Amino acid sequence: MTHAAGPAGPSGAPTVRIAHGGRRSTKPWQILSAIALLAMGGIHLWLVFNGTGGVLGNLFILNAIGALVLAVAVVVTRGELLAISVVLGLLFLAGTLAALVLALTVGLFGIRSSLDYDLAPTTLVVESIGTLVLLVTTVLVLRQRRRV
Repeated sequence: MTHAAGPAGPSGAPTVRIAHGGRRSTKPWQILSAIALLAMGGIHLWLVFNGTGGVLGNLFILNAIGALVLAVAVVVTRGELLAISVVLGLLFLAGTLAALVLALTVGLFGIRSSLDYDLAPTTLVVESIGTLVLLVTTVLVLRQRRRV
């Protein structure tokens, strides 16, 4: 960021102009969002390798693949594609969290889970924090797009 003195302002003092608009980078939040997505996908993949099979196991594998694709997209895209990536990442992680909460409470597609299930409490924490991180990232990216 460079500063350049401009013509004198109303007070007689020179004005200061910031070269590239003073925008803050969203990259740290994008990286945190990718880590959250990878952590969630990694948990689901771990569960598959440690006994979750059948339809649920297949869905967990798809979840891990989706998390990987979105994590990469959240880090490498820019502009319109970045906005789409972070919104999709947020919806994906929040949807996974909602599915777990439903499975723990009323059941989901005939599947009922409990907090005694492998990594259920850990998954609740990881997905809750991840959803918040992606929410912040989404707000920052969308605000930055409005300023451009």
